[in-house]
Amino acid sequence: MAGGSQRVYKQRIKSTQSLKKMFRAQELIAASRIGKARARTAAAAPFAQAITRAVSAVATHASVEHPLTSARHDTDRVAILVVSSDRGMAGSYSSAIIREGERLRERLEREGKQVELYATGRRAISYYRYRGRQLAGEWSYGSERPSAEDAEEISETLLGRFLAGAADGGVAELHVVYTQFVNMVTQRPRVARLLPLEVVEGVSEQGEAAPLYDFEPSPEVVLDTLLPRYVRSRIYSFLLDAAASELASRQRAMHTATDNAEDLIRTYTRLANQARQADITQEISEIVSGADALAASA
Repeated sequence: MAGGSQRVYKQRIKSTQSLKKMFRAQELIAASRIGKARARTAAAAPFAQAITRAVSAVATHASVEHPLTSARHDTDRVAILVVSSDRGMAGSYSSAIIREGERLRERLEREGKQVELYATGRRAISYYRYRGRQLAGEWSYGSERPSAEDAEEISETLLGRFLAGAADGGVAELHVVYTQFVNMVTQRPRVARLLPLEVVEGVSEQGEAAPLYDFEPSPEVVLDTLLPRYVRSRIYSFLLDAAASELASRQRAMHTATDNAEDLIRTYTRLANQARQADITQEISEIVSGADALAASA
């Protein structure tokens, strides 16, 4: 029995060591990619800030009605884009963002709105398919390294739905649920209402006089040009933020898994040693008992 226990513990030690190597490799891969992901997020930030200021300037200083800045009252349909990951081994990263998306969906449905679901990443897509939820759109593009082309494809689809008429299935609002990268330890799920556009006031720097603007050829044409690019840049920034958050979550989860594997190996090693000691003690007891029996028979 003891010998069998030793074999079981040795097999468990061997399999746990293999898992530990895999967890450690995943941790190192995530650590090597997180720097690039954060650099891409930082590189995209200046353009996003510049186009945000430009759109804010037009909407603030020009009294125009535009489809992307005006609330719709001809339909009660709304769209939710859930940004998740393509891979697992990232702790609660995907489950947290899906829970946030479900809370948003329930809140909107309580308000009497019809919700259309869109998803990026295989984790969210698999979640909704398993539960029989119909997705109006889905994308699986490699969540660790999203590209501007991916953001353009997603933004064109969602913009088309927002600009479509009520009879053609247009939506009145577009919400994006993604994970905001705060630092290497903190990544929090966040909901952003992307459309209709909530313009950020205060185009000029603090302490500066507000500039005067003259729009050519007209504010409407400028908005027609800027707003689709603004939506595309916002979605791209969401994807980049989510990618950095995913890698940070995976690095932290794999580090914890590696530590847990080491604890298991120590536990199994101690149990194997105890089983070996019990086996040796049993053998000694059998030898002594046999010697006593021989001596008694003599």
